Amino acid sequence: MKITFLGTGTSTGVPQIGCSCKVCRSTDARDKRLRTSVLVETEQTRILLDCGPDFRQQILPLDFRRIDAVLLTHEHYDHVGGIDDLRPFGVFGDVQLYASERTGGQLRQSLPYCFVEHKYPGVPQLRLHAVRPHEAFRVGELQVTPIEVMHARLPILGYRVGRMAYITDMKTIADSELDYLQGLDLLILNGLRHEPHYSHQTIEEACAFARRLCVPRTYLIHMGHHIDLHAVEDDRLPEGVRMAYDGLVVDVEGE
Repeated sequence: MKITFLGTGTSTGVPQIGCSCKVCRSTDARDKRLRTSVLVETEQTRILLDCGPDFRQQILPLDFRRIDAVLLTHEHYDHVGGIDDLRPFGVFGDVQLYASERTGGQLRQSLPYCFVEHKYPGVPQLRLHAVRPHEAFRVGELQVTPIEVMHARLPILGYRVGRMAYITDMKTIADSELDYLQGLDLLILNGLRHEPHYSHQTIEEACAFARRLCVPRTYLIHMGHHIDLHAVEDDRLPEGVRMAYDGLVVDVEGE
């Protein structure tokens, strides 16, 4: 599998509007972070993980071809705000969205025109599938397993795809979920900043979680501007943990 980091930023993106801190003023492209999203590709299959408000900008430079599934972690705008921009992919047939029942219900309220019986011409062609933690399903040749994590008090989903796992917006996770994260080759994990946050892991908490799982490669995502420059922060991280950046491409075994 090829993993492309389309965005690695928190809900405000980096630079943050109105901020003049050194990270927001940085000329290093690695310090420019669109909202978090990842694209998983094999020769046969293409999966989008989260579809935030920067999706149009993120997908334009890439080949225009079918997206076989869109996996949504939860309903917050920075993870679903780009769904309307999926409309061009309707030329390949309905776009398959996978989400929890709660997230699906929120989408039906926020994008009602996409789910009515008689749709206005040109709206996105979407098909919603409700998924539950631990109930695996297949997209093409890839097995996908949803995993439950806690975003403060809100239960949201992470996803394991083959030997890669994508977890964003996590603050805590039950020990019972760890069985579904064994044998990973790559962990994509949120690390917001160094100061404690009520609903997101700090960078230190993310590093400790990666160490607990003994994952050989971990890339941090959903990062804000309250950290140091990428070049500085990346050098401080422990072995096996790196800061992801927009446009980074890595390979991982599919199964």
